[in-house]
Amino acid sequence: MYAVIKTGGKQYRVTEGDVVNIEKLVGEPGSKIELSEVLAVGEGEGIKIGTPVVEGARVVAEILAQDKGKKVIIYKKKRRKGYDKRQGHRQFFTSIKIQEIKA
Repeated sequence: MYAVIKTGGKQYRVTEGDVVNIEKLVGEPGSKIELSEVLAVGEGEGIKIGTPVVEGARVVAEILAQDKGKKVIIYKKKRRKGYDKRQGHRQFFTSIKIQEIKA
């Protein structure tokens, strides 16, 4: 069974046991969270698609870690003007493990 969840402005297709890096959520490593924005759930031909979410469907997950992603370099330059700017950014993320999908 799989589910399509929405969190942090992105959508993820998950199954039980998957480890997914999502946008930062509040919580300590080891704690459980419940994601209620489930857009689709099912397997094979028995798929329920929500309008926009499936009523009563939830995904239970455990927070594994709170971390930062790889560094992304932002470089801006305007030719012949003597302007260049270099900046870095590391996005925060939460690593979760999907425990259970409740349809």
